[in-house]
This record gives sequence, C-alpha cells and structure tokens, in this order.
Amino acid sequence: MVKTPKPYQLPVPASGIARLGVVADTHIPDRMKALPPRLFDVLRGVDLLLHAGDISHPRVLDELAQIAPVVAVQGNRDIWYRANWRLPLQMVVQVGEVRIGMAHGHGGLAGYIREKLMYYTVGYYFSRYEARMLNWFNNVQALVFGHSHHPVNEVRDGVLLFNPGSVGPDYETGRGAAVGMLTVDATAKSVRGEIIPLPPP
Repeated sequence: MVKTPKPYQLPVPASGIARLGVVADTHIPDRMKALPPRLFDVLRGVDLLLHAGDISHPRVLDELAQIAPVVAVQGNRDIWYRANWRLPLQMVVQVGEVRIGMAHGHGGLAGYIREKLMYYTVGYYFSRYEARMLNWFNNVQALVFGHSHHPVNEVRDGVLLFNPGSVGPDYETGRGAAVGMLTVDATAKSVRGEIIPLPPP
C-alpha cells in the first residue's frame, strides 16, 4: 500500500450533502487548447473539484478554481510541467466520515511502463485498474481515477469505483468528452456517482 498525504478535509455542508465535481485527462494543450465552456456550466455550484490527473498545463487548475476549490493528483503526462511535481500520486478526500481515495491510475513511471506493455499486448482490462486501486487504499467508500479514458461508475464490494472519462476529445474510446459528479451523503455515509457527457462545441 502506498503512503498517501494527510486527507483533505471538506467541511460537511449544513444540508449533510456535498457535491463533488470530477474531471480527468484534460490534456491541455497537447490534445485540446482549452477547457470546454460547457464544463463550467455543468460543474458550477459544486463544493469541491477533484482532478484525477493528466492535467498537463498547470493553468487548468487555476481555471477550474474559478468554479470551486480544487484538489488534484499527478498523472503520467504531468511530469512535463514542473509546477505539477508538487502534486501527490495518491490522496484521500474526506467529507465527515466518508473517505474518497483518488489516483490517476498509472502507478508512477514503472507502473505506467508495465501498463503500456499490457495494453499493447493484451488490451484494456478494467480488472487491472480495479486491483491496483484497491491495493493502494483501504477504508474508503469510493475510489476516483482517470488514465484509461474509459468511464466507470460501479460498486465493487461496497466501494464505488469512479472514472468520469476524459474531458478532452477521446482518441481511443470514441465516447466523447465527459465529467463526473459525486454526491456524498455524510449522514448516511454514502457516495453516489454520475457521469455527465459534455456535448461537442
């Protein structure tokens, strides 16, 4: 298990319900020039934004911070920008007693190389990501990740596994741009995920 930074504590709203926007794989400017305007409309009003890595240019986090406070993890493409080096590979966000683990999913440089070899020889299998994420975190109600550009929103053994897919044009899966929304019920100690497609410009 990888040691993670101290959990980011989000105060529980008076309603007991927190809304967390989730983005991943923005890849700016290498795969698109700017965040899609629709993203700001969809995520406005959330209590916190999670970026699951492959931010690319650090200004993306500044732009997202116009919506809500942002926490982020480092993805494999984030090494090209020095300002991203401060970001952790894994972290935990806590809302009351609800804990949400987040990592890009590539597992650092060595993990990225292994994953690429597996991808090009046997293809994409979600079970590889699932096993990796579950090994990194314990005592969490949800796991947020990116990297694969494959949307995931399912519960395994009581843990929500959530990948919103890519914010940018998707060159591999053809599913199109999307963001995610996590609804955290601090009273019920539960997390529900929703994947929200972003229409093309």
